[in-house]
Amino acid sequence: MRSLFFIATFLTVTTFVACNKEPGEGGTSSIIGKIWAVDLNNAGDTVAQYYAMDQDVYIIYGEENQTYDDKFATSLDGSFRFSHLTPGKYTIFAYSKSDASPSGQYAVQQTVEITDKKQEINVGELVIIQ
Repeated sequence: MRSLFFIATFLTVTTFVACNKEPGEGGTSSIIGKIWAVDLNNAGDTVAQYYAMDQDVYIIYGEENQTYDDKFATSLDGSFRFSHLTPGKYTIFAYSKSDASPSGQYAVQQTVEITDKKQEINVGELVIIQ
């Protein structure tokens, strides 16, 4: 009976130690920022600048993913927040207009790392062309 207790304890401790969470949801940290939009005329001159409301912002969990894991539309003041994140690396991005790109847009991105619980990482402003 005693050896059964030690085996069960060993398996429980081994499982707990080996359980390493991947980047993603389920934690207590967050990433915040704002989207700053610049409107250009046909000559390339700036005609307006503002915090972009209802602009999609995307997040990629970890370094392996090639597609986004979640998205958030900015609020009235251009701000966004991705909450409940575990420690790990994350890429935040938004699409910007670009005449040089075949698709007509490119991703403005920033990669950050959450290293501890209850962190709030501010990526600042991502500047996009509208």
